[in-house]
Amino acid sequence: MAYKVLIVEDSAFMRKKITNILTADNQLEVVATARNGQEGVELCRELKPDVVTMDIEMPVMDGLTALEQIMEKDPVPVVMLSSLTSEGADATMKALDIGAVDFICKPSGAISLDLGKIEEEIVLKVKTAAQAKVRAGRPVRLQPNLPKLTSPVTQEVKKLNKILAIGTSTGGPKALQEIIPLLPRSIPAGIVIVQHMPKGFTKSLADRLDSLSQIAVREAQDGDEVVPGLALIAPGDYHMELQQMGAKTVVRLNQEPPVGGHRPCVDVMMKSVVKIGLTTIGVILTGMGQDGVEGMELIKKSGGQTIAQDQETCIVFGMPKVAIERNCINKIVPLPKIALEIMKML
Repeated sequence: MAYKVLIVEDSAFMRKKITNILTADNQLEVVATARNGQEGVELCRELKPDVVTMDIEMPVMDGLTALEQIMEKDPVPVVMLSSLTSEGADATMKALDIGAVDFICKPSGAISLDLGKIEEEIVLKVKTAAQAKVRAGRPVRLQPNLPKLTSPVTQEVKKLNKILAIGTSTGGPKALQEIIPLLPRSIPAGIVIVQHMPKGFTKSLADRLDSLSQIAVREAQDGDEVVPGLALIAPGDYHMELQQMGAKTVVRLNQEPPVGGHRPCVDVMMKSVVKIGLTTIGVILTGMGQDGVEGMELIKKSGGQTIAQDQETCIVFGMPKVAIERNCINKIVPLPKIALEIMKML
């Protein structure tokens, strides 16, 4: 049976174009379209679709307000359509925080030819979201009590001898928000993160996590030093690797071809971490596909510890599932307990 899709979009052209893209796949059926968020909320309640695509900027009721109402009363997987602007990136982070499963970045101008370039991405993300698990209720607002380090690099930097490497994809931003803010500012490890996300969005993710966390969180720049108490997130469209430079461990960014369809790629980052030779903890979180599995295997073989998010708390149980099947996981842990397990291992 085909997944039932509701399209919520104020542009008649976009409604038609997205409908044509989705209905070309026999696993997807567009059951209705809505012109604004209010219509979308009403149709979602009436039709009970398997997945919703939601524009952010709309008249009468915007996409974020509609998303909040849907997630509170009639939870269903939602994929947001976002513009490639700093404002669009911030709004997308809010949408993921509220409960959206994923987002699609609309090409500038959203003309027919531009949309054609991302047809495969639209179909894949909608089909993946249709199988995702969502829960009702408002998002938890974390308010750390401890003051954060304004800039760990300006502090007396402790010698780096442990690295925490985290990889995630679909559902990752929300999962990271349940882990990173719970890590203490005194964590004795440098932290590197790959989240599958396009260019322009990873900075908003880093800023969001930084505002919630006791540790400092930044979008990585080429040459950044990996130090305890600092989390570096690979920027969208760049692979991130670690390299030893004398006594320092630094980040190197490159735009080599995508690996497994991903840039940044979790495996690229994790394999480089193993080469550094420091004590390592690898964590694989929610996401489709199997990126990161080879890296997790290497971490375990080299004597490191590995954690996989459990099936029950994953939005998409893809990457952790494959890692578990490969027998390269030391602990399978529900999301709310991963931060605690990390600290126990450290």
